[in-house]
Amino acid sequence: MMGPDPNAKYPIPGNRNLQFIKNVITKPNIIAGEYSYYDAVNGESFEDQVLYHYEVIGTKLIIGKFCSIAPEVRFMMDGGNHRMDGSTYPFNLFGNGWEAFTPSLDELPIKGDTVIGNDVWIGRRATIMPGVRIGDGAIIAAESVVTKDVEPYTIVGGNPAKVIRKRFSPEVIQELLEIKWWDCGIELINQYIGAIVSGNIDELRQMKKSAL
Repeated sequence: MMGPDPNAKYPIPGNRNLQFIKNVITKPNIIAGEYSYYDAVNGESFEDQVLYHYEVIGTKLIIGKFCSIAPEVRFMMDGGNHRMDGSTYPFNLFGNGWEAFTPSLDELPIKGDTVIGNDVWIGRRATIMPGVRIGDGAIIAAESVVTKDVEPYTIVGGNPAKVIRKRFSPEVIQELLEIKWWDCGIELINQYIGAIVSGNIDELRQMKKSAL
């Protein structure tokens, strides 16, 4: 079979920086699809980049298949949020009687799951804020701070990230979202990999027919 072993932690022999996320995560509140990778530069694990992610809050980081996540990308999760209806100072963390003022979850600004679609490319040092949903095929420019949802096949950049442009016409985007090549079996993906990497919509239409 062509391609790397989807169950490998480090799919490139001799390279322990590039890691398949699904195979290195240990926390149940992180879910990742096959072939999505993180490129570490300092020996850090992917989980080191997911900040303030506490199971008691219940929100998840969900990543689709075939995503490319560059070095030092950070995912800010809901556990870092403070109350905003009065003082933002977390008195309860310091105990000594202050723990009596521990906020309940419904008193915190919980944003919900952070969801990254399939075939998403996130550039170096980008920051994804809590509760953001990034659509299939989107591109996040390096150093961006993503505070709002990103539509499929849209390029965004900046702080806060703003739309730069759509990657394709609305008609082609709709077709790609219907084809969902990432959900095909790896044998079919290998057969049509040239069309996938070149965006050949005619061949991708044939791929969809073959998958039926």
